[in-house]
Amino acid sequence: MTATLQLLKNVKAAKTALALAGTEKKDRALEEMAACLWEDREEILAANREDVEEAKGKISDVMIDRLSLTEQRIKGMADGIRDVVSLPDPVGKVQSRTERPNGLLIEKVGVPMGVIGLIYESRPNVTSDAAALTVKAGSGCILRCGKEAHRSCAAIVRAMRRGLAKAGLPEDAVVLVEDITRQSVTDMMTAKGYIDLLIPRGGAGLIKAVTDNAQVPVIQTGTGICHIYVDSYKDPKEALDIIENAKCSRPSVCNAEEVCLVKREIAKEFLPLLRERLVAGRVARNLHPVQLILDEEAGGIISGTKAGPEDFDTEFLDYKLAVAVVKDVGEACEHIARHSTGHSESILTTSAEAADLFTSAVDSAAVYVNASTRFTDGGEFGLGCEIGISTQKFHARGPMGLDEICSYKYVIRGSGQIR
Repeated sequence: MTATLQLLKNVKAAKTALALAGTEKKDRALEEMAACLWEDREEILAANREDVEEAKGKISDVMIDRLSLTEQRIKGMADGIRDVVSLPDPVGKVQSRTERPNGLLIEKVGVPMGVIGLIYESRPNVTSDAAALTVKAGSGCILRCGKEAHRSCAAIVRAMRRGLAKAGLPEDAVVLVEDITRQSVTDMMTAKGYIDLLIPRGGAGLIKAVTDNAQVPVIQTGTGICHIYVDSYKDPKEALDIIENAKCSRPSVCNAEEVCLVKREIAKEFLPLLRERLVAGRVARNLHPVQLILDEEAGGIISGTKAGPEDFDTEFLDYKLAVAVVKDVGEACEHIARHSTGHSESILTTSAEAADLFTSAVDSAAVYVNASTRFTDGGEFGLGCEIGISTQKFHARGPMGLDEICSYKYVIRGSGQIR
């Protein structure tokens, strides 16, 4: 038996105690987990410095930013755990109630999923988010992070396990896989009878490998080729503010904009403004400029890099933005249908008719009108921290909070009925 399979046995053994814990006990555990995370911040930061130092030169600067922790980010992680305390407990929640003509009372009741596995890359904060949600949802979790973040995640998990123990819950409700070879990923993908739900979070390669090869149930969290379509505007500054926020506030995350589509009617006016804001304007403000990757029509209006055949199908996760000119909202929707990964898209428009067509025609998990795609996030949606953003259509779609990582069962109460 591999070390990972032994960890899975440990989590499975712990899940019953967690499933039977009441809301008060789970909330106390979350409070203790948050407190221990903050108490151990120096140890966590020291581990993170080692991870960052080793990763330099091996991953991009924006990915280094994803990996890096600060005292403020650890405080944010602890606050995120405490936010989950304030959320309603999904376990035992009566989702529907029906009384049949024969007197049977049928209730659909929320229940824990069991054991949830998460395979993710170099974002240490995912560790605390996942642990907080699974504990509140009454499930155990097994976490497998990327090798670049392993020291950081191990320190975070040690703190949270201490919090669980202080609250009287089994430490093995939250475990981190020690093996950072591919074998541990294989072990988790094939852990029938041990993992009830597996969630991959990361790049397209990781997600495809898991969804193609897993023998356990998987929720696909998608890569984010997110689009903003500029249809019309009253104030070009507002449109540019939205685009810059969507592209530049944190380019390494899945809800960052990767493609900007501009209506042909306004392209000659708007594209120079876009270039000024994202390139020269950012240089003037001592900010990282955006590389504009232009289709043929956009390239005839402003200067930039000529787009290649794959550029509109690439999640850059960097200061790069693919730009294309389209005829109208209908052609924008067609472009998105061809190239989107189904994550988040936005239309900037003054036309209610165009907005209605866009929100109806675009088949993505989150569709915005006059807002940045960066809001596709569990916290911003009022779900607390999230365990992932689903781009599939069954069971869960969009940011996955507590309800999305629970299942349900039917409880039927009778008084002697027979069929």
